[in-house]
Amino acid sequence: MLIDTHTHLYVEQFDADRAEMLKRANDQGVQKFFLPNIDRSSIDAMLALEAAYPEQCFAMMGLHPCSVNADFEAELAVVEKWLGQRTFCAVGEIGLDLYWDKTFQVQQEIAFRRQINWAKDLDIPIVIHSRSSTAEVIEILKSEKDEKLRGIFHCFGGSVTEARAIIELGFYLGIGGVLTFKKSGLDKTLASIPLDYIVLETDSPYLAPTPFRGKRNESAYLHQIAEKLATVKERSLQEVAAITSRNAESIFEPVKRN
Repeated sequence: MLIDTHTHLYVEQFDADRAEMLKRANDQGVQKFFLPNIDRSSIDAMLALEAAYPEQCFAMMGLHPCSVNADFEAELAVVEKWLGQRTFCAVGEIGLDLYWDKTFQVQQEIAFRRQINWAKDLDIPIVIHSRSSTAEVIEILKSEKDEKLRGIFHCFGGSVTEARAIIELGFYLGIGGVLTFKKSGLDKTLASIPLDYIVLETDSPYLAPTPFRGKRNESAYLHQIAEKLATVKERSLQEVAAITSRNAESIFEPVKRN
């Protein structure tokens, strides 16, 4: 069994063939899908997908840093309301994105810290977006660290030093299609990182792995990512699937949906 710990299967790119896409994933051994929220505009579609596939799809709730702007307090109020209404598997995806625009960096940090504390209050994990901001995110986590703070660094692509700092904070590394890119260097980083700290993801419909790079990503392609990780770690595909799935279950399974 494989578990896709980060996939936006509810977005419009899958509207034409969502059921077929999920079957392709199942045929490749992908049995569970964890759905990160973006902002208020994505909630209805995400929850509808979860309702349609309750044994396979599990929703998170959070405000993506790229959706943080002058109206971020209103967006956070929507997240807080939903977190008070039912159980979610995680608060996510949340964090900082300093790649596209730094205009609202302060607001991103405020939103990130607030959502971290909601997760701690609820005793659920967080799923972190940290594009061009890994060092800044690590420093925030250090200042917020307690026994309840845990989760995944989604789309990790950093250095061995950063990976070890993340692991020391009690977080897992979310590894996706970038691992298969020839010049990413992620294979060299992961060579020295134990599988016990790695989970797999696709970030569908984005970041499709080789040989599908540049096309729409989908959860079936998690198989290619797992195969590449098996090569990097010199382990069997079965071992990689078992260990990364066990890691994912340890993060999400204690959280019971109601």
